[in-house]
Amino acid sequence: DDYERMMAVNTRSVFLSMKAELAAILASPVVAGRERMRGSIVNIASTNSFMPQNHQPAYTASKHGVLGLTRSAALDYARRGIRVNAICPGAIDTPMLRNAMDRRGRQPEEVASRLSPLGRFGEPDEIAQAALWLCSDSSSFTTGHALAVDGGMLAS
Repeated sequence: DDYERMMAVNTRSVFLSMKAELAAILASPVVAGRERMRGSIVNIASTNSFMPQNHQPAYTASKHGVLGLTRSAALDYARRGIRVNAICPGAIDTPMLRNAMDRRGRQPEEVASRLSPLGRFGEPDEIAQAALWLCSDSSSFTTGHALAVDGGMLAS
């Protein structure tokens, strides 16, 4: 049951969202001079997509699925002017992270130092800024990319 729920929330939801987003982008009129850049989709994967954590097989599998969907759609829609990328957050200071630490009896300082060479949790706004960049013209040659916003976690 946990596996099915995790796949529904983390993977199927991305598939269904992309299906609707792609249809909306393709149905919208093409702006003259912007034929090569019709739209951008940003999915949320995870650092677990690259480096699994202990005791999280369903979560890890679901986030691998998000990367697979992202990369497949990037290839399928690139020539139609649609870029598809993913952000792979590390430890971001959210209620979900705080609740997980509480359930496991972990201290925020210990978790932050273990999961981030920067020694702190990321902020939700830092994920939003990454998404804005991926949606902007500044990233016009970026598609199929998994952008880690993780305080250096994957570098260690």
